Amino acid sequence: MDQLALLFVLLLGAVISVPVGDRLGMPAPVLMTLLGIVLALLEFVPNVEIPPDLILPLLLPPLLYAAVRRTSWRQFAANKRPIFLLAVALVFVTMACVAATADAIVPGLPLAAAFALGALVAPPDPVAATAVAGQLGLPRRLVSILEGEGLFNDVTAIVLYHVAIAAAVSGTFSPWQAGLDLVLSAVVGAAVGIGLGWGANKLMELLGDATLQIGLTLLVPYASYVMAEELHGSGVLAVLTTAVFLAEYGSDADDVMTRLAGHTFWNIVDTLVTGVAFGLVGLELHNAIRTASGRWGELLGWAAVVVAVVVLVRLLWLLPATWLTKRLHARRDYDEDIPVSWRETVVMWWSGMRGVASVALVLAIPLETDAGAPFPNRDELIFIAFGVIVATLVVQGLTLPWLVRRLGVKADTDHEKELAKELAIRASKAAKRRLREIEEEEELPEELSEQMLRRAFDIGVRISPEVAEDERREASRERARRLKQVRRIQQEMLSAARHEVLAARSEPGADPEVVDRVLRHLDVRSMR
Repeated sequence: MDQLALLFVLLLGAVISVPVGDRLGMPAPVLMTLLGIVLALLEFVPNVEIPPDLILPLLLPPLLYAAVRRTSWRQFAANKRPIFLLAVALVFVTMACVAATADAIVPGLPLAAAFALGALVAPPDPVAATAVAGQLGLPRRLVSILEGEGLFNDVTAIVLYHVAIAAAVSGTFSPWQAGLDLVLSAVVGAAVGIGLGWGANKLMELLGDATLQIGLTLLVPYASYVMAEELHGSGVLAVLTTAVFLAEYGSDADDVMTRLAGHTFWNIVDTLVTGVAFGLVGLELHNAIRTASGRWGELLGWAAVVVAVVVLVRLLWLLPATWLTKRLHARRDYDEDIPVSWRETVVMWWSGMRGVASVALVLAIPLETDAGAPFPNRDELIFIAFGVIVATLVVQGLTLPWLVRRLGVKADTDHEKELAKELAIRASKAAKRRLREIEEEEELPEELSEQMLRRAFDIGVRISPEVAEDERREASRERARRLKQVRRIQQEMLSAARHEVLAARSEPGADPEVVDRVLRHLDVRSMR
């Protein structure tokens, strides 16, 4: 098996792991990690050979962009306090504790390399956490915190990682210079992200076509990352800023086709890239086995100690941080998402799985220093990081569903229904308001006006049946049943039409382009 065949196996596994995971009640990232471990144990499977400097640019931009599309700037702003405590402060604390531990237990490990290890194992993975949380029906506030934490702790950890790596490679370190680099990296990254987001938004307006617009969204994260890195800024922060800008300002409410197609496209990209990334986690067992040859006891001991530090530091930090957040939580902070009980705090603690970012960072450790010497203890760092990633991802990922059920933590469905009802009322009122404006501009027949008024009301009822009163709700349900029957019959008619048109594609003299154009027209009609 060569490298290309291995890539296709991982891509196939990424697709299959989703339905298999749903059936087994296991997160797809965990299944892909286990698949990678199994592949790594097979003799005919080659070791993964990806240049370290390509790992971050290839994996992180699309994953970050896909993750940001599920959230909003308003959510970040509302949760700035929990996110700061988890994504910034906790990353610093974890990095310092891991660095001190590694410096104490690994003989001859330079302090800069120890800090690099601390930085790369510090950030919990947003993809793994949200993938697991999404299947468990956790409260939305916990999912929001995990998403925000995962995105911003990647920014913090990667900047700290680069500072530590630069110190280890050059052999020199200046706290003032490091602090200045942190600030400049953040400023440049944010500036590039906003600038590129604005430019991409304008370009999308010029492109017009949904296919071209979606293609541009695939290029934008990579362009944002590379441009920021070339200017010595934070590529991760640039991607995050660009994605938030486009999510806030690049969406046209009436551009239905682009939104639906874009949602499907990015779900596919997210699934495939995530699967490959977590498959690489398991495949790193190749390097771990090679490194541990004859030293299993020693290296496993080091990895176990670092795993314990990572897990315990998160718990010991979350308990007082959650208490402090509750104390600071004011009435005006009603949008702020915070854990409301110790059970939710425990779930947040156990959701701190390491994953894609840690893998990308550990594989990106340079092979040599500026002096031409091998990077100090590179193999040992890779083994320890692999141990942390696998232990947290597999053990916590597999036991988190049990823990959630045991603690009885679940989503507040009543609150979600109430929010859906409020949005349904707003949508229905907006439709009625527009109908009145049209009636003032045009003379509508009374029958048509009443029909449109019922449809405006139905818009809200279809979103949330609770909007209607009992009698009207039953009448609406009856109309919905009739409409469902009409749509079923219409779909069968359209299906017959599509089969007929598709059959004409193989007839002598048929123009495939014309046939495909007619077929696309029927497909669009089928979506209505």
